[in-house]
Amino acid sequence: MAVGKVTFTKAEREKLAEVLWLLNWISVVTGAILFGLGLFLKIEIQKWQEVMSDQGILYVPHMLITTGLAACCINFLGGKICLDCADTNKFLRWKLVMMPYVVCTFFFTSCVLVGALMCYSIRSQLEESLFLGLRNAMRYYKDTDTPGRCYLKRTLDLLQIQFHCCGNTGYRDWFQVQWISNRYLDMTSSTVVDRLRSNVEGKYLMDGVPFSCCSTFSPRPCIQQQVSNSSAHFNYDQQSQQLNLWRRGCRQTLLDHYTGIMQSIGLTVLLIWLFELLVLTGVRYLQTAMENVLRLGDPESESDGWILENSLAETARSNFNIIKNLGKCYQIDDDPNINVPTATAEQEVPSQQVQIPVTSIASRLRSH
Repeated sequence: MAVGKVTFTKAEREKLAEVLWLLNWISVVTGAILFGLGLFLKIEIQKWQEVMSDQGILYVPHMLITTGLAACCINFLGGKICLDCADTNKFLRWKLVMMPYVVCTFFFTSCVLVGALMCYSIRSQLEESLFLGLRNAMRYYKDTDTPGRCYLKRTLDLLQIQFHCCGNTGYRDWFQVQWISNRYLDMTSSTVVDRLRSNVEGKYLMDGVPFSCCSTFSPRPCIQQQVSNSSAHFNYDQQSQQLNLWRRGCRQTLLDHYTGIMQSIGLTVLLIWLFELLVLTGVRYLQTAMENVLRLGDPESESDGWILENSLAETARSNFNIIKNLGKCYQIDDDPNINVPTATAEQEVPSQQVQIPVTSIASRLRSH
C-alpha cells in the first residue's frame, strides 16, 4: 500500500509544478542564508581562536557553508526541472534525472538537519576547548618576547576588557600562574628571590591579577596586588573587594556568548530544514504523479502520486534485498559438484602447417 497517496488532476499537477518552481527559488535564498550563517559563525570562532585548544570545532560552520552552497546549486536546478514538469512532453527529458534529483535533495535535506543538531550538541566540546585554550594562554601570558606567543598578552587583555571577565574560571586562577616575566623581576631583591625559592617549580606566584581584570564599576582605584589581603589596603571592605575585579571567568562568558549565537543559528537552520522537507515532499509527489501519467498514456487523465510506493517496511525490505543481491554478484561459486564442460579431442581442430618443397620446384624449373 502506497504511503501518502494523493490523486492529481492535470490542472493540479500544473499548479503543483508552478508552486514548486517558486519554492525552489525561495530555497536558493535559504541556501544563501545558510552560507551566510556558516561564514558568520566561522568568523566569530576565529576571533577568539587563540584562546581555544586545537580541537576541531570549525566543522560546524564548514558544514553550514557546504550545505548552503549545495542548496543554491540543487534548488537552482530544481526550479528548472519543476517548471518543465508541468508539460508531459518536457517531463520526458527529465524523467531519468528526477530520481537522482530527489535522492540528492533528500541527502541535502538530511545534511541541513545534521547542521542544526550540531549547533546544539557542540557546547560540551566548545567548553573543553575553551578551558584548555585559556589555561595555556594564561600560562604563556608573560612570554611577550617569545615568537608565536607574543600576541597572547594582548589577546587576553582584550578578552577580559571586552567581556568583563577575569581568568579561566575566576580571578583566582591568576594566583596559580606566573604572569610576570622574569625580565621585569628585580633579582637583587631578597623578597623576589625568596618567593622564587619558596615555589617548587621556581615560579613567581602572587595574589595579583593583570590590569585588564579591573572592574570599571569599582568606586576606588583598582587594587591588583595583594588582592586577598584586606589589611594591606586602607578601607578595603567586603563590598570594595566584590566591585574591585571582574568576578566571572572568561570560559563561562565565552561559552555563553557562543552558545547564544549557535542556538539562534540552530533555530534558523531547523526552520530551513522544515521548509526544505516541504519542498522535497512536493517534488516527490510531482515525480510519481507524472510517471503514472506516462504509464496511463493520457496526459489529460488523473494520476496518483505518493511518497513511497509501498509501506515503509516493504520498502526497507526491498532495498535490503537489492543490496544483498548486489553482494552475491561478486561472489565466485567454486562448488566442486558443478561440472564445467571442457573441449573434447574431437572438438579440437589441430593447426596444420603446409610445407612447400622449394628445392623440387627449383630443379623442375632448371630442366625446362
